[in-house]
Amino acid sequence: MAEVAPKVHNGRTTKGLDRDVVVRAALRAIDERGPHNLTMRGLGQDLGVEAMSLYRYVTGREDLLEAVVALLLDDFRDALDETVTGSWQGYLQALAHAIRRIAVEHPAAFPLVATRHPAAPWLRPPLRSLELVEQFLSTLLAHGFDDEQAVGTYRAFTSFLLGQLLLESAARGAQTGPVEDPLDEGGASVPTTDADADTSGNPTVVRLRSLLSEDRSDEEFEVGLETLLDRLEMALAQ
Repeated sequence: MAEVAPKVHNGRTTKGLDRDVVVRAALRAIDERGPHNLTMRGLGQDLGVEAMSLYRYVTGREDLLEAVVALLLDDFRDALDETVTGSWQGYLQALAHAIRRIAVEHPAAFPLVATRHPAAPWLRPPLRSLELVEQFLSTLLAHGFDDEQAVGTYRAFTSFLLGQLLLESAARGAQTGPVEDPLDEGGASVPTTDADADTSGNPTVVRLRSLLSEDRSDEEFEVGLETLLDRLEMALAQ
């Protein structure tokens, strides 16, 4: 079979490009220059091609940022150590350290995990994908948690991680504000209502969606504050 000739744009070849190559190059650019400075033109220069050639693989910067977040979450989920996830405590420890590794290794990119659109409006970053939340809830339920306890743990766990790791990212120089998307940089399909979320293949999330959708922010704030005060009181008493 004859070899397919690479496409050429103004003397530059796109041979070897695919979506994964483009997304990983975007992550490197974000690590070096921050997400606010990521443009399709700049990424094209990094890859040695015209910006227009990138639109074969992504619809624009919005799609690119979503893909970078998905890459970060997929990479760490696949790397969870099964030897320490045999208990719910071990699972939460492994998960927390895996998420923190993103903030430490990619501090400029981590705020994207917090500020980009979650897979459904009732999910909470940094555990923001349906597949990850399905794994989280089903793991806790398998270790004896009831529905309320599993969802409550999801809320408390995500609140702790988000606050702690955004502070760590900011301390490493990251900008934690949301990234503006230029009008001419393309778009991405992101869910804004329950009906938009494709929950097929996530039966635990489907069953617990009403609990996940409840707004308990006042209660969560008071419980978190009381827990902090109790810990401080114990420390002072020692």
